[in-house]
Amino acid sequence: MSAFPLDPFYPIVDSADWVERLVPLGVRLIQLRVKEMDGAGLRDEIARAERFSKAHDCLLVVNDHWRQAIDLGCRFVHLGQEDLAEADVGAIREAGLGLGLSSHDHEELDTAIAARPDYIALGPVYPTILKKMKWAPQGLERIGEWKRLIGDIPLVAIGGMSVERAPGAFDHGADIVSVVTDITLNTDPETRTRDWIAVTRGRGADRGNSAQS
Repeated sequence: MSAFPLDPFYPIVDSADWVERLVPLGVRLIQLRVKEMDGAGLRDEIARAERFSKAHDCLLVVNDHWRQAIDLGCRFVHLGQEDLAEADVGAIREAGLGLGLSSHDHEELDTAIAARPDYIALGPVYPTILKKMKWAPQGLERIGEWKRLIGDIPLVAIGGMSVERAPGAFDHGADIVSVVTDITLNTDPETRTRDWIAVTRGRGADRGNSAQS
């Protein structure tokens, strides 16, 4: 069980602009994944997103850039397996940050469990257009398998997720459902975000964390 409040709805965006657009709609957990930026611009983007999220009672997760997250007083980071191999997990924990990790196969799952993260993500559940992956779609049954293996660690289902597919992921054991293009490529992201909030409230991780708040 994570010590952090992990909402079952978990959008991923690539800019502070998106954070400022979605968080006021009621988003309580959001990831900032910035790939094409570095230096002062990256720091400013992370700092802006963190300030805005904290002011709106939303937990910001910083993808990959754990050093900047520590320096800027952020609260949570997400690492892929390659980033995990190079990261100083001890420094992340000493700074008080939460840690989320990706997994795509059993070897990666074992590595993730050993790091004692605050959540483990499994993907892609469905085919995804976000990026080219060497892994085939995992399917809903793999969600159930992963949940049995990780126990109380919150499980995030990601990859090709939509409002219509979210209930199936929860029913098979996901605690959290993460989404990217179903919102960011939607013609009406605000309405789609509200649809997501409606279908996820009371599901997954929200049940366990409501007792901690």
